[in-house]
Amino acid sequence: MADITIKHLRYFESLARNGHFGRAAEDCGISQPALSVQIKDLEEILGAPLVERASKRIRLTRFGEAFVSRARDILRSVSELSDLARASHGPLVGQFRFGVIPTVAPYFLPNFIANLTKHYPQLDLRPREAITQTLIEDLIAGRLDTAIVALPISEPSLHEEALFDEEFVLVRPIEDADKPVPNVAMLSKMRLLLLEEGHCFREQALSFCKMSSTLHHDLMEGSSLTTLVQMVGAGIGVTLIPDMAVPLETRSASVSVARLASPRPSRTIGLVWRKTNPLSAQLKCMAEIVRQDYVSNRQPPSV
Repeated sequence: MADITIKHLRYFESLARNGHFGRAAEDCGISQPALSVQIKDLEEILGAPLVERASKRIRLTRFGEAFVSRARDILRSVSELSDLARASHGPLVGQFRFGVIPTVAPYFLPNFIANLTKHYPQLDLRPREAITQTLIEDLIAGRLDTAIVALPISEPSLHEEALFDEEFVLVRPIEDADKPVPNVAMLSKMRLLLLEEGHCFREQALSFCKMSSTLHHDLMEGSSLTTLVQMVGAGIGVTLIPDMAVPLETRSASVSVARLASPRPSRTIGLVWRKTNPLSAQLKCMAEIVRQDYVSNRQPPSV
């Protein structure tokens, strides 16, 4: 009987995660026919079907669901073995897979990458931008080493390391620049532009405004902060954005920026990683480097 290989497990895990042979093949960097052959080979080794094949999507069999859970445990352990070897070399080296949420990536990532390149010249950086839930799933599955997210995450298996705090600012049409800054009660009655469901920044903005997206009919959505600011410039409503986004997002929009009254809304940005990650000591050192760099390069308040 042939042996099950790590390659088999990786291919099947990707297929289970993507639910589609084409997307899984792209994820694995192989052709769709090659992936199909590998999955068929694995089923023959096991002597049982793993998936129900349909025209558009696949569905795992009951055995396939149980098998992929065990496969993910094995793949996570293999990833940690690699991390253990990397940790034995001292400073971080080799491939470094990290995630970052969309409301941080365009504004913080360039400086973050430059900082890592300076301090860890042997790192092969592999960034991925995605919403928080996707990054957490990838961390737990061992597909990422760490992620830059808004804290707290409150996932028992993950360690959280705060980096810095930043405030949210109000963006409104340019003609409103001389008007009094609205308080929370006034803001909750205005047409508020928000990011789509799934973005943690959306929930933070709603929480500050003491609003529910399911009950408020004047909420309008955009796919990015850029879209929201441009919509404000067109006179559609107002929005909140993180302070780090102001220089980039407002330079080409006819908007005004105002700092809200205390207590001002804010968020904590931090690094998260698996508590079992052998690179934990190195990641703590990285977090301290990032903190110091942020303080030394921090720009004056935007408004």
